[in-house]
Amino acid sequence: MPIPDFQTCMLPVLSFASDGEDHSVRETVDVLADQFKLTPAEKSELLPSGQAPTFSNRVAWAKFYLKKAGLIESPKRGSFKITDRGKSVLTEKPTRINMKYLERFPEYIEFKDSSKSSSESTDSVMESTEKTPEEILESAYLNIRQVLAQEILARILGCSPTFFEQLVVELLVKMGYGGSRKDAGERIGQSGDGGIDGIIKEDRLGLDTIFIQAKRWQGSVGRPEIQKFVGALQGQRANKGVFITTSSFTADATDYVSRIDTKVVLIDGKLLSSLMMDFDVGVSLSASYVVKRIDSDYFEEG
Repeated sequence: MPIPDFQTCMLPVLSFASDGEDHSVRETVDVLADQFKLTPAEKSELLPSGQAPTFSNRVAWAKFYLKKAGLIESPKRGSFKITDRGKSVLTEKPTRINMKYLERFPEYIEFKDSSKSSSESTDSVMESTEKTPEEILESAYLNIRQVLAQEILARILGCSPTFFEQLVVELLVKMGYGGSRKDAGERIGQSGDGGIDGIIKEDRLGLDTIFIQAKRWQGSVGRPEIQKFVGALQGQRANKGVFITTSSFTADATDYVSRIDTKVVLIDGKLLSSLMMDFDVGVSLSASYVVKRIDSDYFEEG
């Protein structure tokens, strides 16, 4: 089944704590994962940032809001237990507990009011989307990247082929290939190159070289184009190449590359724009947001 949202996790978290014992979030995550019949892949699925497991994050936020409503408490660091109010709620046998349900408790209303700003509060966004704050933030971040990626490709298509070839070499240098921009790449855009647009050193010492083909295409690149590139590599007695395009590759082209001895890496427009953003090629910093969390060790009294 799909990974349940954090509000769906609220009642199971409270029910799990109904025994009155102290429980850790990690223990709760394991038990609830079995209850929801999550697969190993679903259990290990990460947030887009790759910083935390999605299901664990949602269980933690379910616990957070239950605590704000006074249904659970934290008697000691790293654990929680049900309160008398939480036990009373379970006797009502609710079919679902969500943020709307929690509004019956004054402590939750006080917390919610204190978190409101002049614009739409995070809580109201979470109620409508059923996403945790991290998921809301990362979703917005991914949307910004998607729009920026489209603009990057549009700009590339408006530039000359020579500029694109040089851009490709600069990106590979930023990724750690070669050394300086001056000596990393050579023979860019020369005629009679047999389908090779550039050569770049694989490392700073130049122990090996990588041959580059850069195509500003709008249609998909098929197997024939890749075969020509592989033939050009063989003509240079080379066994490594990178084929970069602003468009995409057909399934046949991708399959062909996976079955040949020559090592050819295919970079389509989507991956190209992503790498340019990650390595600051053609983009600049607009704003930076740092997400922090409590340092529990700091508040430990010796």
